Amino acid sequence: MKTYLGIDFGGTKLLIGEVDAAGTVLRTKCYGTGFTRQADAVPALLHAVRDYRDTVGFAGDASAAGVGIVGIVDNARGEWISIAHEPEGPPVPLARMVSQELGLPCAIDNDVRSSTTAELLLGQGRYSRDFIYLNAGTGLAAGFVVDGRILRGAHVNAGEIGHMVVDLSDTSPCCCGRAGCVENVVSGIGFTRQARLRGMEDLMTQAGGRADVRLLFERAEKGDAASQEIIECGARALACVMMNLVRVTDPDTIIYGGGILGDERFLHRVERHLEPGTMRGVTRGLVASSFQPRYAGLLGAASLGMVRESGAACAPVHKRDEGREAL
Repeated sequence: MKTYLGIDFGGTKLLIGEVDAAGTVLRTKCYGTGFTRQADAVPALLHAVRDYRDTVGFAGDASAAGVGIVGIVDNARGEWISIAHEPEGPPVPLARMVSQELGLPCAIDNDVRSSTTAELLLGQGRYSRDFIYLNAGTGLAAGFVVDGRILRGAHVNAGEIGHMVVDLSDTSPCCCGRAGCVENVVSGIGFTRQARLRGMEDLMTQAGGRADVRLLFERAEKGDAASQEIIECGARALACVMMNLVRVTDPDTIIYGGGILGDERFLHRVERHLEPGTMRGVTRGLVASSFQPRYAGLLGAASLGMVRESGAACAPVHKRDEGREAL
């Protein structure tokens, strides 16, 4: 049985697992992260790869590996450029380093583009050549597929939609250097910022002092005015961004993932602000990601290995099988 190793390196955890060609997760092991510097993250990642190889091993015939990782990644060169917005040193040849540890070909990409790749190969993106994968979780980012190909940009930084300005009156700076960015309004980061501005410190119960978004939603449902204001502002801002993106790439589908849009209470608020005239070309509408949230990043990473092995630049579009269960 041909299999692929996925290495999903996020802000708080590293999940390594083996996946078959159909996207079935066979084995996994989770490791802690929380690193803010590449110099610390790279040795920890390589140590985890060795540990997985030696203590978990492979259930099948591992053919390739993929690393989905936060920050800026040059997929073509196999280099991890930066863990944040600005490089802290020369690019890290992470694909080659992981390949040497495992004895397998390896590819790397930004975490959201990795998830976009998984949708293209295994998920809802199989039925479209023009779609947007939108992830609203800790941050806000997107992957764009146009004519069956993922857009990366001249500096492999396409998809940073969290830094689109939605409020010209907001003068508070964003980490990107601008002001009024949507990520500061609608994301785990944004909801935390908005709650702190309103003195809602009792919401800060998550790792890293972040707000508990579920609790924020629950308070809004119960009629708390401050919570409702935060949620409604976020919903309007995200709907605005979605419609702007639709005008740019003309997709027939928007696939959404991440914990925030995964909450139907928030999703319905966003949908109420979408103008039918702008959204009329999105004929397949807003579609939930095919994958369980806990495995979405892992499948994204593994799908990079699938592409690396096959050398495919894009995936064929399949006719929709209405009886097929979502992966």
